[in-house]
Amino acid sequence: MGLYGKYLLPRIIDLAMKNKESARLRAEWIPQARGNVLEVGIGSGLNLPFYPPEVHHVVGVDPSVELQRMASKRVAAGPIKVEFLAQSAEDRLPLEDASMDTVVMAWTLCSISNAAKALQQLRRVLKADGRLIFMEHGRAPERNVAAWQDRLTPVWKHATGGCHLNRQVDQLIALAGFRIVELTTSYLPGPRPMTYTYQGMAEPA
Repeated sequence: MGLYGKYLLPRIIDLAMKNKESARLRAEWIPQARGNVLEVGIGSGLNLPFYPPEVHHVVGVDPSVELQRMASKRVAAGPIKVEFLAQSAEDRLPLEDASMDTVVMAWTLCSISNAAKALQQLRRVLKADGRLIFMEHGRAPERNVAAWQDRLTPVWKHATGGCHLNRQVDQLIALAGFRIVELTTSYLPGPRPMTYTYQGMAEPA
């Protein structure tokens, strides 16, 4: 990993994800977490201020040590105990089967190399009565927008740490053994190929 990927990109990601619309969605969905939480792609910890008192412990997974360093500062300012795992979610997580009450994914599934494999890991560690909360951008329903997403993704992912614009998020979640119980889709402000967003909740099927 070069200097750009190790130091500059994490700061760009942190800045980009501080926008008003992202904060609005965090405020809507993150408070629905409870118990022991696995947060996939914890990044710089922007979700941490939104966790409710019902959350006892957060395990944050992210391969970027620099982003985790930034998140540690937010941990120090809050009451929640956070444990960091410096790895990709597609690698086997050092967690017991059915040990987590909630899994949170926020704008991270796009950049995991093998999204299907990662979702299988999340399904493994989530309790039978647990919940998966997700906020992800992905493939748009309009053919012309989706076509641009397909064209742009090969170049886009090289500049953005592996981010794919064209993943069908709801389909990936369902194929991994989840049942989506709540789903909202919309465009956020900005260029349409980058801003079609899936927000919702799923449970083990």
